[in-house]
Amino acid sequence: MKLHELTRSKGFKAKARRLGRGNASKGNYSGKGLKGQKARTGKTIRPFFEGGQTPITMRMPKAKGFKRFYKLVDHYVVINLSSIEKDDRFTTEVTKEILKANRMLKSTDSLVKILWNGEFTKAITFTGMDKFTASAKEKIEKAGWKIQ
Repeated sequence: MKLHELTRSKGFKAKARRLGRGNASKGNYSGKGLKGQKARTGKTIRPFFEGGQTPITMRMPKAKGFKRFYKLVDHYVVINLSSIEKDDRFTTEVTKEILKANRMLKSTDSLVKILWNGEFTKAITFTGMDKFTASAKEKIEKAGWKIQ
């Protein structure tokens, strides 16, 4: 057996370091360095605490050129074709006003995106919709529906 072949026994756990028990065993500062907030007992500093200066999260909106993300993105109300197919209230035409009257839209100013799902039998015309997925457009044209 050689020195480099020695290994610790399975389940071996090193003895915990006893801090602050005299100069012989990590006494004096107990590994905390000299003075300061982090050296004191019961020290808890919130994450991202910046020593009392205004935090970066509060400073950022005031920075020049700051833009709120939600204002830059178009928010679409998503409507599935299967929900239009199932509903008896949609007979020939679908507009934003009809969708609002049937409580599928909160406002007629909302942007509407039509998704494809299910099979279709009705002949319906879509007027004033903002977006269609490629599969929805294909299904609508295949079913004989119209997009205006």
